Amino acid sequence: MAGGAAPGRVPLVAVAHGSRDPRAAATVAALLDQVPLDVRVAYLDHCAPSLGQALSGLRAAVVLPLLLTEAYHSRVDLPAALNEARARDPLLRVSYGSTLGPHPLLLSALERRLGEAGVPAGDPGTAVVLVSAGSSDARANGVVAETARVWRRSGWWTVTPAYASAARPTPAQAVTALRRAGAPRVVVAPYLLAPGFFADKVRHETLRAGADAVADVLGPAPELVDILLERYKTALTQPTALAV
Repeated sequence: MAGGAAPGRVPLVAVAHGSRDPRAAATVAALLDQVPLDVRVAYLDHCAPSLGQALSGLRAAVVLPLLLTEAYHSRVDLPAALNEARARDPLLRVSYGSTLGPHPLLLSALERRLGEAGVPAGDPGTAVVLVSAGSSDARANGVVAETARVWRRSGWWTVTPAYASAARPTPAQAVTALRRAGAPRVVVAPYLLAPGFFADKVRHETLRAGADAVADVLGPAPELVDILLERYKTALTQPTALAV
């Protein structure tokens, strides 16, 4: 991961979801390699190191969830893992920060990926399906729906939220509904950090449903680097309280 951190700067431990697909870890590495801090990576599942392993040997750390919305992982799993780490090492000082989203720069990153797929930003003849992984936490799905509402103001024909799991509409359902509503062009913007099962499923099913284009995942977009640096600075001064 990126080096060159100033002497004494608190290391950043970035915690990703983890995937059996090796492309996901490679994407996380490509993102973190752009962060000009002392960075360690950890994973919640499927990959090593765990958060406890990544914190091993550190006296202090800023822990940031590499997640796009707050849900069970950021509210329960990570705080529990951090409390376990602090119980093992009472001298460890940890500042816990916010998830990547919501953040205005994520819309810029989404438009960057659509532009790479040949879709001009805010095209009034284009309807966008904003696809997240989906969550059993209605609050997380609500954040995605609100992001779609905000993005709709940029001039698009419309922006519709969809969910790859756990909620409706599915991405294919959203594409079909927009076609029936008369959208001149329908494109898909994955609100996903890395390639893997969900990204592949979304691309396949939405193209089959009639989408004109599917953008790439957010990946190592420079906007995400800026968000990480902002979250890091905020966590140092205003850390999120951990439940005891």
